[in-house]
Amino acid sequence: MSTQVVSVALPLALAFIMFYLGLTLRVADFRGVLARPRALAVGLAGQVLLVPLLGYAVARGAALEPTLAVGLMVLAACPGGVSSGLLTHLARGEVALSIVLTALSSVAAMLTLPLVLDFALQHFAGRSLQGELPLADTVRRIFVLTTVPVLAGMALRAWRPRWIARVEPAAGRAATALFVAIVLATFWSQRTALLQHLPTLGPACIALNALILGLAWLGAGAAGLERRDRIAVATECGLQNSALGIYVTVELLHAPAMSVPSVVYALLMNAGALLFVGWMRRRKAATTGAGAGAADVA
Repeated sequence: MSTQVVSVALPLALAFIMFYLGLTLRVADFRGVLARPRALAVGLAGQVLLVPLLGYAVARGAALEPTLAVGLMVLAACPGGVSSGLLTHLARGEVALSIVLTALSSVAAMLTLPLVLDFALQHFAGRSLQGELPLADTVRRIFVLTTVPVLAGMALRAWRPRWIARVEPAAGRAATALFVAIVLATFWSQRTALLQHLPTLGPACIALNALILGLAWLGAGAAGLERRDRIAVATECGLQNSALGIYVTVELLHAPAMSVPSVVYALLMNAGALLFVGWMRRRKAATTGAGAGAADVA
């Protein structure tokens, strides 16, 4: 795939993924979540603070080389992935909270991602984001590729709700296919670097995903959230928008090797999330069974 094709196809694919996210949202979703501000605050804090901090800890602990450390920090600064809502549903979590957190973290990333990226470049690579590209331009590009498509999707859903209800499943499949295509295309173009660094990056990404899921679940519980909200917070934090990480490293920083952590994490995060889903479903079944048994005894 030529550089010209990638430079056009990658941002368009990412914009469509974010547009699909907007198609799944209504203003009422925001009102319902705002009625539970604690769950919203915990989820956003997990995404904006916990995940980058754990990304930094893993990058340091694994002694990643500067290029990969910055790439992992970019991935950790990305908002929640588009598959988090589906996996929250499978785990019997609060889907509306997951979707709203994905949308709001995508908006927040417009500001937080450049800040985390600038810190990572200075700390691991000894250079500033301002030296790579203007900070304001980075914010503008992320806004255009994340927030604008989400708002456009919401507007179209409000304008043509019946038509959107018919096309949303197909749009969801298309968004998933585009995400897979982005990952596979990046995997192929960076296959040499990927295979070279997989022995180091694989354990680092598995550790990062496990730490995020576990600490987000425990933190949400410590904050007093009920089970369905805890599931939404954990899956939202554990699944990152790897497509955005690939776009930032390849198109904005012009450093394809930095995209390798996003590719590896994209390949591994869903496996970790599915294990989490299975654990949640077993816990739910055990709880339901115990409750039914107690009722029978009574």
